[in-house]
Amino acid sequence: MSRIIAAARLAACGAAATIALFALPARAQTPLPPPATQPARPDDVKSVDAIITALYASISGKVGEKRDWDRMRSLFAPGARLIPLAPAAAGGSRPVVLTVDDYITRSGPRLEEMGFAEREIARRIEDYGALVHVWSTYAGGGSAANAPPPIRGINSIQLSFDGQRWWVVNIMWLQESPANPLPAKYLPGSGRTD
Repeated sequence: MSRIIAAARLAACGAAATIALFALPARAQTPLPPPATQPARPDDVKSVDAIITALYASISGKVGEKRDWDRMRSLFAPGARLIPLAPAAAGGSRPVVLTVDDYITRSGPRLEEMGFAEREIARRIEDYGALVHVWSTYAGGGSAANAPPPIRGINSIQLSFDGQRWWVVNIMWLQESPANPLPAKYLPGSGRTD
């Protein structure tokens, strides 16, 4: 009988911990950063296709061309993260977690200097209600004479819909490498559109 009572107490503690986890008081939650400095263009956020197109357009441009960083900021939900996977010393990769402004500060000058442009070449989508995951294969490169060779990779993009517009919640990406080439199923012509 004591085993049954102990198990019941343990189960009750587990339930209480779960309830407590999901019922944190507002003061204990991390405050969200302020919204973008300008509202999103309605045409940029009206559909999944529109926001993905705007996302690629916001980082692409000619040599010396200033990017519209406020446009980029307006696509992202407060607290959104951009997470490139960088090569790890022991092999594999490690995430580098950035805010939108971290990304702009780190990459903006280089994108403008190199005349970098990136485009989507294939896409797979999983969706459930207001939750959408886009597996977006990209190709890109710079137009400057000293630009690195063209690149390809995959952007894993999480989107949400608030009833009025789409938001980019997170992007994690991995650039293709000789040791990790893109599989055919993620390239154009694979026949996969889901």
